Amino acid sequence: MKLYVFYLLILLNGTCFSQMPEGFVDASRAIPNINVELRYYGSNNFVGRPINGYHANKLILTQPTVQALRSVQKELLQKNLSLKVYDGYRPQRAVNDFIYWAHQLNDTINKNIFYPKVHKKDLFKEGYIASKSGHSRGSTVDLTIINLNTGEPLDMGSPYDYFGIDSWVAFKSITEAQKSNRMLLQNVMLKHGFRNYPKEWWHFTLKNEPYPDRYFDFPIE
Repeated sequence: MKLYVFYLLILLNGTCFSQMPEGFVDASRAIPNINVELRYYGSNNFVGRPINGYHANKLILTQPTVQALRSVQKELLQKNLSLKVYDGYRPQRAVNDFIYWAHQLNDTINKNIFYPKVHKKDLFKEGYIASKSGHSRGSTVDLTIINLNTGEPLDMGSPYDYFGIDSWVAFKSITEAQKSNRMLLQNVMLKHGFRNYPKEWWHFTLKNEPYPDRYFDFPIE
């Protein structure tokens, strides 16, 4: 009971809305044709419900990150491709929500989709859930590439936010086409100033991020 109350207080902390800090922008308005589907704004995610702090399907990022993504998008558009973004800036309250959910061991509504081979009790130990996220610094994005003709994402060999080695960039047991799609994403993002997290093909952080040691908590609205 005490644990439940503790995490409830975490979720309620800072619920008053605040303005977007200087240095952050709405990337959706600044990047032509970018497709935004914030998974934590809806229920199609590993928790199975909207996450605290996501009040709009709005991609918020630091200004330098948006400028770099504009360059990525410009190159992809020449190939009739486009970025599709699943997450950008993530409020600390959303991270706290993940922590709360991870302690509810019986809440496994989307286990078969996102973490079929991982016991929920091991999510912290294996690094899938943490108390801090680079997303809260505003210069990290989770994304893929879509075909502009069909609107469909390129096949990357595993779903977004899949917890397992299938999502590692160097995972070998996928098709040559899937490997090629992963390398296309890797190459274009690294070319324009991002670094990848090797265990998540979709996860990139701006190399020269402006707030490397600061974690923000304003809501997305």
